[in-house]
Amino acid sequence: MKASQSLASNLQKVLTDLIELHVQGKQAHWNLVGTNFRDLHLQLDEIIASARQFADRTAERMRALHALPDGRSSTVSGGTRLEQFPAGLTSTKDTVKLITARLEQTAKTLREVHDDVDAEDPTSADLLHAAITRLEQLAWMVNAEVMAASASVTAPAEA
Repeated sequence: MKASQSLASNLQKVLTDLIELHVQGKQAHWNLVGTNFRDLHLQLDEIIASARQFADRTAERMRALHALPDGRSSTVSGGTRLEQFPAGLTSTKDTVKLITARLEQTAKTLREVHDDVDAEDPTSADLLHAAITRLEQLAWMVNAEVMAASASVTAPAEA
């Protein structure tokens, strides 16, 4: 199978945000300070590893479909939907909020292209499913660092 321009473009959007998530995760990792530093520092390593793994899988899938992935820094910085991560030291509390937002935005990008990708190539959509599942899990886990026990959540209906 050869990817259409639309499929290649949609996978490139995913690739761009995954690469940017990896880079921003490293920025956060290097400049993190504050309470619960070590746990969040290690959690950022998990986020970075997942972003890198899914970026690699996406790029390799693109090549398998005869499309050209573009991971150059100029392409990534010009095409990402993630806001720029702030410079300098960042508190653990602020980092949780910043990284959660970036995880959620990356998952949103994957969800936005999902149906079009699935219509042309269900195999590529399977990659998106795995990435969405993991990124949303990571967003929940990192955000739990600052959630209050009184936070509003959806509870199952009682039987």
